[in-house]
Amino acid sequence: MKNHQYAIAKYNLKIAQKELRSIHFLDEETDKIDNPSALLKHFLMTAFLDSQSIAIRGQKISQMMASFEEDALTYLDKNAPLSKIAFYNIALQLLHFEVGEDFLIDNSITKMKTLNLPIAEVNDPMNLYDVTCAWYLLLNTRTKRGITLIDDLANEGYFAQNYNSFDKPLIFNGKSMPVYDTSNLIREVVYVEAPLDTDHDGKLDLLKAEIIRPKESNKQKVPAILTASPYNQGTNDADGEKLTHNVNYGLKHKTPNQTSLSELSTKESVDLPAPREVEGKTRKAEQTFSREQSYTLNDYLLARGFAIVYSAGVGTYESDGVRTTGDASETISATAVIEWLAGNRVAFTNKFDNNQIEAYWSNGNVAMSGRSYLGTLQIAAATTGVEGLKACLVEAAISNWYDYYRENGLVIAPGGFQGEDADVLAVETYSRQKSAAEAIKNKDVWDKQLKAITEGQDRETGDYNAFWDARNYLNDAKKIKADMFFIHGLNDENVKPINVANIWKAVAPLKISKKMILHQGQHIYINAFQSIDFSEMVNLWFTNKLLEVENDADNLIPNILVQDNASEQSWYEVDDFDGRENVESVSLGTPEDGTRVENNQVSFKDNLSDDDFNKYCHNAKQWQHDLVLGDSQSAMTDNRVIFKLDKLDNDITLNGSARIKINAASSQDFGMLSAQLVDLGEDYRLSANPLPVDNTRISLGYLWREDYLREFKFEKAKSPFKKVAEGHINMQNRNNAYQVSELEAGHFYDIEFDLQPNVYRVKAGHQLAVIIYATDFDKSIRGNQDVQYTINLENSTIELPVNKD
Repeated sequence: MKNHQYAIAKYNLKIAQKELRSIHFLDEETDKIDNPSALLKHFLMTAFLDSQSIAIRGQKISQMMASFEEDALTYLDKNAPLSKIAFYNIALQLLHFEVGEDFLIDNSITKMKTLNLPIAEVNDPMNLYDVTCAWYLLLNTRTKRGITLIDDLANEGYFAQNYNSFDKPLIFNGKSMPVYDTSNLIREVVYVEAPLDTDHDGKLDLLKAEIIRPKESNKQKVPAILTASPYNQGTNDADGEKLTHNVNYGLKHKTPNQTSLSELSTKESVDLPAPREVEGKTRKAEQTFSREQSYTLNDYLLARGFAIVYSAGVGTYESDGVRTTGDASETISATAVIEWLAGNRVAFTNKFDNNQIEAYWSNGNVAMSGRSYLGTLQIAAATTGVEGLKACLVEAAISNWYDYYRENGLVIAPGGFQGEDADVLAVETYSRQKSAAEAIKNKDVWDKQLKAITEGQDRETGDYNAFWDARNYLNDAKKIKADMFFIHGLNDENVKPINVANIWKAVAPLKISKKMILHQGQHIYINAFQSIDFSEMVNLWFTNKLLEVENDADNLIPNILVQDNASEQSWYEVDDFDGRENVESVSLGTPEDGTRVENNQVSFKDNLSDDDFNKYCHNAKQWQHDLVLGDSQSAMTDNRVIFKLDKLDNDITLNGSARIKINAASSQDFGMLSAQLVDLGEDYRLSANPLPVDNTRISLGYLWREDYLREFKFEKAKSPFKKVAEGHINMQNRNNAYQVSELEAGHFYDIEFDLQPNVYRVKAGHQLAVIIYATDFDKSIRGNQDVQYTINLENSTIELPVNKD
């Protein structure tokens, strides 16, 4: 384990004393203690308060060692001078590190440094003030289980002894503590009236929202965290599978055009039905629910006094409307719930009686959370500037739907989801049809809507059009007023990193707080990692934004935090992401794999035998291996060109998008080019997915829900390469994604395109390689067409974004 903590707020003796009183470690009796060892013993006895006798608490203390010769109880009862080493011998055991296995007695301070755990700056031996400050810091230190010691004590029942004896909210070191009774939560359903009529029934759409809040919120207002999840009310997986598009068809020549971007921007005004007449008001909901599709970070926050709201949006089960996949209607279905939480919109207890219910329990401050589609709707909502939305925790989110399903004039699937598109996603999330009556009543409207999505997405050309422009949230990024916290996987091939890079650039000039964490995962959550205090950072962030506590969150949390790809459990800060401030242009040179070079040109083809084509269609992993490592006998040998750059004498870090610049020709009047940047070198690399840490389960509150502790670890065997980035382009879209240029067979054109951005450390002794090919069996359409591509080696380069040291 190597600890990285960013959410420890600054403190001094005065703050430590005040806050330790607030959580009952200090009181009038402790003011009488005049010996450091006695004070530490008191802290330990208080920490083990969970319904146990004084004798049992003493027994627990005696099970720890304070020195090589003495257990902690014996050592402290002597009231002898308290050494710093003894304090941290005990501290490490409290943090669940085992003597002999994790550290050696009397080597505690060295081990604390090795683990990167914070050490108090105190005297040796320690005085009373030293013990107070060191104990305060220790409570805020993360344990081997991946949570802070104060949270660990809370999970054992420290606060549960008497919830009513603690302030609510209870702020300790700038973060809200779990002093809310999760065994006594309020679960209720309301129906928010949105300014939409997506099913054209002459009535405004009512949207179901599920609320889970502490019982205490009936008397004291709390902030709300909204997770807008179209999956929340169920999915139609079989229908989505049925609609999934065939991708085994060829590229076609497109008619050239001179479309301008302004032509694609359409803002339609819609005449909406009048709002419902309110016929009564109540504070009591009529509907409840037993178990929501929760997000474990939300569960963590719920125990700390944040109400959690789940809403699936238009066209989902028990809501009105139809699915629209990413357009303004979906945005409004999220902002409508925010407006209700902020007191600016009407909701009802059911869909018939017009009985209004207000969010009387809400303090009006709203945040959003969630990953993927859930994060996407955060960006969408934020770009409206909706009042009440104070902060967004945006994880693995789409900022422009074109960058999700298309790329540079090509139909490009999210990794692992060949044939999916906007219409498939609409069908999968149209859970309203799970009600037989609703499915029958709205069949014609839904069929018409689905047809419009299929036509609008345009799988024929792959061009950027009005449909995609209406789903490009970057157009309105300047309207964002909420503070934004972005989290994204640098290896995410589902929602590719270009999405976070572009929204990051878009918010850069805005006068809001913005943070970003880039991890080595794919499409995952990171709130249960051992090496980083992500949940505590979010707690600090939301406590500041929603509870308006001055805790210095904006300065404590790094602006950009990156997980290192070349070492375990390592995180570091960078100044910018994809800024392209230090670009090195490197000639691709001459292929070294035996590729035939004539007149300073190299060629590759794009067709395979039927057997090889079918093999790769069903095994993209094998295709990737053969693309990079295939020898002269490989089916991919003649279907790609590999340019190997010089081996590195020193480590370098790439930060941003590598750019391919080549002069190329197609043997047909159509063509596509793909490229990968690959790190070659036999080495141990991080696992593709985080792995469980000793099957450790993290409690999210006392007798509350749990999560599994996870961490990326080095794979057990070395691997020969790692894909760093990739990119694709339709040669007819060499100017941009919305304009189509002519392509003459055999004619050479200058073509530039960016690969996906990354922050990647290439180790000394490794070698970068650039692979140019056409069909991407994992993501592009697959026509197996008889096309030959030729690259003019003169002036063909790759621009590498080398990070400044």
